[in-house]
Amino acid sequence: MSPETTEEARLARLVRAHDRWRGRSTFNLLPSENAVSPTARRYLSSDLAGRYTLPLHETFDGEAIDNSYAGTRYTDEIEALGNAAAARLFHGRYATTRPLSGHIAALSALAPLLPRGSKILAIPPGQGGYDGYAPGFIPAMLGCEVRPLPATGPGGRVDGEAAVDEIRRERPNVVVLGQSFFLFPYPLKAIAEAAHSIDALVLYDASHVLGLIAGGEFQDPLREGADVLFGSTHKSFPGPQGGLLITDREDLFDQIDPALVWRVFDNAHWNRIAALAQTLLEMERVGAEYARTIVANSRALARSVHDGGLPAVAEEEGFTCSHQILLDRAAVRARHSIGVGALARRWERQRLLTDLVGRLGTAEVSRLGLVPSDMPRLADLLIRAGPGRANVAAEVLAWRRQYPKLRFA
Repeated sequence: MSPETTEEARLARLVRAHDRWRGRSTFNLLPSENAVSPTARRYLSSDLAGRYTLPLHETFDGEAIDNSYAGTRYTDEIEALGNAAAARLFHGRYATTRPLSGHIAALSALAPLLPRGSKILAIPPGQGGYDGYAPGFIPAMLGCEVRPLPATGPGGRVDGEAAVDEIRRERPNVVVLGQSFFLFPYPLKAIAEAAHSIDALVLYDASHVLGLIAGGEFQDPLREGADVLFGSTHKSFPGPQGGLLITDREDLFDQIDPALVWRVFDNAHWNRIAALAQTLLEMERVGAEYARTIVANSRALARSVHDGGLPAVAEEEGFTCSHQILLDRAAVRARHSIGVGALARRWERQRLLTDLVGRLGTAEVSRLGLVPSDMPRLADLLIRAGPGRANVAAEVLAWRRQYPKLRFA
């Protein structure tokens, strides 16, 4: 057997093992992941996976051309269908499904709209903000200054009055709202009113809460004053890994859309766009019930783990309004003499997957079909497997196998 054949066989075994492990043998509580529907997955492996399209409407060597490639009649229609579905679902007039991730969507919005030397106001990572907006990352790439938008309390909540004061004091060119630790909606109307009064833009990074917004359960950014909505399509939104961007403002879209190709990407991966279009259409059908279930599951799981001895933050505010629960890291360590990262490693050995910074997410287990009445049982497994060090892997596997199909698809 040749080395190539041996390695190909090994690769095949690894992929099959991953599919069994992650797809059928664990409960995934990572807030940054979700399950893609069978139809969307088929589109990811379609012939579109190797194809291009590049509409130009230009003259090349004396000839008028509308696309650099032949054979794109279906590709372009698929993209147009996805864009229209995104605009409908998120209550905007203009949308693009081309960004390859939420991070690329952020670049796609900020780069064309902000001249060098502009000032960005964003929630800092220390208060749960996305690291990409920290000084050394996207702002540095764009030659912009970034200043902190205050978020307080253990849940990193933005206070409307404090945010308005900071906007008036700092006078930024743009306010970026979005967090990696994202429990509660923003006082968006007050923030937008203050920003627009100084001709600043409001950009809403919905990467974590996009699925909740799609279901009408979190908030409605474009109708509440945001100028641009963008985000990842694979967290609470149950699509393929990627991004999208929506706005209600033609003037902004006319700056953003032409600046995408050859600046932040070239090939937008049209198999992904087809899978994303399918997920957008699915969410038009089931998004409201799906989002309600996620939030109800989050609150029930938070209450159950908290009462069972794993402290969660923001009890006085109902713990969460999103797909995320945030463990109180200091309280967990004080009570159990273990950090949340070490807990996550224990849980992983028992087929319970979380991240290593103390977040639990309910999007994927909601998509499998778990409901609030299941959350005490799930919390019991987490408590016994984590602080209790019990071996619950067989219990988890037996329970997980009761959900062979996705509920919301």
